[in-house]
Amino acid sequence: MNPVEAALVWLNDPLNWTNPGGILDRLGEHLSMSAAAVALGCLVAWPIGLWLGHTGRGGGLVVLVANLTLAVPTLALLTILPLTFLGFGRPAVVVALAVFAVPPLLANAYTGVRQADPEARDAARGMGFSGWQLLRRVELPLAVPYLAAGFRTAAVQVVATAALASFVNGGGLGQIIRAGFGLDIAAGGGQILAGGVLVAGLAVLVELVLAVVERLVTPRPLRPARRRASRRAADAVAGG
Repeated sequence: MNPVEAALVWLNDPLNWTNPGGILDRLGEHLSMSAAAVALGCLVAWPIGLWLGHTGRGGGLVVLVANLTLAVPTLALLTILPLTFLGFGRPAVVVALAVFAVPPLLANAYTGVRQADPEARDAARGMGFSGWQLLRRVELPLAVPYLAAGFRTAAVQVVATAALASFVNGGGLGQIIRAGFGLDIAAGGGQILAGGVLVAGLAVLVELVLAVVERLVTPRPLRPARRRASRRAADAVAGG
């Protein structure tokens, strides 16, 4: 039996889905730690990005922070953080994945505010808006599509990378792959391939769902401009 056939057999076994430590259990772990990591990344990156975008300063800092966090391998963080007070397990995984989520969240938050219509800003100032009111009532609503785009990118990256959590006893779908490597290749090849398919399929599903959400929160007139600006933000982060 080749690995593809073995993977299909493994996936079609109901016990592999429902047993303790099976697919459904691992899927719940994977989603929960991914959601926690993205949420933590949002709590850190969005306030900084929005404020820097509002003040018009710190563009270079945004690129620097994004590049620094991208330069640190997630696997290295997953190896180092368990040696701290976080210990092995879920907290270390969530923090490591949150660091990985910061670059797209930060860059898109900054870009979203900077791309706000200058005429809308001037009109708000003419109405006597304070800096906080301008950010909350004008710039933030206009930045929502960019925030959604950053959230989408970060979520997909985190879901795909969370498979590495199994190396530090973090659980998730990566545990299925790791367990397959614990067997000989003839017995575990199908399980390894099945685990990889599950991780890839989940990442694709998250991408599709969040792409629909992003489109829904983006007003139709802003869609072409938003795509171009998000591309420029991604290029800035990638190119430094």
